[in-house]
Amino acid sequence: MLREAVIVEAIRTPIGSRNGSLAEIHPVDLTAIVLRELSTRTRIDPADVDDVVGGCVTQLGDQSGNVGRFGVLAAGWPHTVPAVTFNRACGSSQQVIDQAAHAVMSGAFDLVVAGVSSR
Repeated sequence: MLREAVIVEAIRTPIGSRNGSLAEIHPVDLTAIVLRELSTRTRIDPADVDDVVGGCVTQLGDQSGNVGRFGVLAAGWPHTVPAVTFNRACGSSQQVIDQAAHAVMSGAFDLVVAGVSSR
């Protein structure tokens, strides 16, 4: 029997334009801000997170690394929390939500964080 997957909280950074006011903020730092706020709002212990699944729409320059993993570390979450970054171009957000839901529904994980980085 499949378990139900639910969205517990939704958080986002401000939306910027190319070379706009957020251009000088590293995508990893923006990811870390969201992760810290997520644990504050939900009162989850980051150590209880089974996986962080990040999507990156344009993996170039500052975003060419594993933004999901580096964001976890920059947020100060335990190094034992795994994270991955998917690049499906315009489908990255759908991919990470699907991946997180599948992991929970299958019983593989209980708590998964899904998010997208785009700059």
